[in-house]
Amino acid sequence: MLFPTARTATRCLGFIKERVKADLVPALDVVHLALDASKDVSPLLKRLYPTISAVLCPKEAFPFAKQYWQHTGDGASSRRAEFCHGLFRNHLLLATANNKTVQESHTRPFRGPRRYQRRASIDAVGSPTPGKPLTPDNAHEPQESTQFLEERFGRNLDLGLVERAKSAIRRRIAGSLCHEIDLHSGSLPAPSPNTRGLQSLAEHDVYLFPAGMNAIFNAHQALLSARGQLKSINFGFPYVDTLKILQKFGPGCVFYGNASSKDLDELEILLRSGHRFLGLFCEFPGNPLLTCPDLDRIRRLADEYDFAVVVDETIGTFANIDVLSVSDIVVSSLTKIFSGDSNVMGGSAILNPESKYYLALKQALDCDVFEDTYWPEDVIFMERNSRDFARRVDRINVNAEAICKTLRSSPLVKSLYYPKWNPSRENYDARRLPNGGYGGLVSVVFTDKEKAKIFYDAMEIAKGPSLGTNFTLCSPYVLLAHYQELPWAAQYGVDPSLIRVSVGLEETDHLQATFKRALLAAEAA
Repeated sequence: MLFPTARTATRCLGFIKERVKADLVPALDVVHLALDASKDVSPLLKRLYPTISAVLCPKEAFPFAKQYWQHTGDGASSRRAEFCHGLFRNHLLLATANNKTVQESHTRPFRGPRRYQRRASIDAVGSPTPGKPLTPDNAHEPQESTQFLEERFGRNLDLGLVERAKSAIRRRIAGSLCHEIDLHSGSLPAPSPNTRGLQSLAEHDVYLFPAGMNAIFNAHQALLSARGQLKSINFGFPYVDTLKILQKFGPGCVFYGNASSKDLDELEILLRSGHRFLGLFCEFPGNPLLTCPDLDRIRRLADEYDFAVVVDETIGTFANIDVLSVSDIVVSSLTKIFSGDSNVMGGSAILNPESKYYLALKQALDCDVFEDTYWPEDVIFMERNSRDFARRVDRINVNAEAICKTLRSSPLVKSLYYPKWNPSRENYDARRLPNGGYGGLVSVVFTDKEKAKIFYDAMEIAKGPSLGTNFTLCSPYVLLAHYQELPWAAQYGVDPSLIRVSVGLEETDHLQATFKRALLAAEAA
């Protein structure tokens, strides 16, 4: 299993060792690959300094390796793996047994060809075509590695472009960059006043990660580093890996699956009895029922009983809602609607500069927890994809409400889950921006399981488990995410036959017609 750095791979190895039988431990190993310093490679490749590490384990230990990879989001991106594979075939990566010889690069930016600067699919990026195999006669020629870089990224390499792209992404997330910019024009313009409502929020308070789960994992690790080994609170029915992170990578957590006022009453009783916690993690809205917890009450409890508040805004998005003002950390999966193009992954974490934990968290991240493993190619794609983020959210808000109206009018629909029509709408509206909508995620449960199957099969849209795509996408979410724990999910009101719809950018009339045809097919059956 591949990881971007020696540190992430070693952490995975430790996770496995704690869980496998003792007789399997000797078979576990890590191979760290870094640029061969003995080769006279090009200056560009030296500055990029690519690394990759592999965790080796017998098949009996693989389930634990998979757990670590899935929950933490620490794995190597496909673009990093592809690039390093090309270097390995050219004998430019060296296995090293000593982690200290692996130079970890925090910012190794480069510029790709023009196809990386415009909207494109991942298929438009060709695999690296290695140059002629290195031989003892030419192994020290720097033009070999230069040729490899040019074949992979184009001839006009500009290592400053990725640094500007990262800055643009961070500013966009902070709300201080609200228009499209040209990364080729030199330095970025001065940041505008941010739209997050916190004028003290700065670009350096935004941290970028290679995946959304990696942002959540590192937020939890930062809290443990800053505040000590305390249990966490998972409030509301969670995305599956969030709960697993809190359970498996620290002292554990308490779980309140309904995100209701009653849950908050029970939590308050527990707090009054003397229990203390690291932080409360929640989604706003939740997935897949789109329930919104009472963040204002949570903030009051956090201030009184000294715990941090971490809010995942992926589904609501900062184009629709403001959750930073009542949070200590805000996390998000940039893979979803922020990118929209389904060709790159990413995550972010924002520290609230007005939080009482800010200085401790800042020190924990900057000095201990944070490692910049975001592969430069992925940064380029993410920056380009996210330039029209706000406009896309506006369009998706309109489409989602139109689809909800179509579904609500059908006698086949038993329950429809959407922030605008959920019982927790008041909590959403308390955080909704003046021009914000209700997001692009809708869940529906039918009166009959067979009708749900027919509706799903008749839907002339893409089928898959993700969300936030520019095209409309639906899935039998509960069966995919919680198949091994359906009775557990059901006790929190999550129906196994629930269909989740991530609404896209198609013409509104076209989407409504598509849903009406599927409903008619189900009614006729």
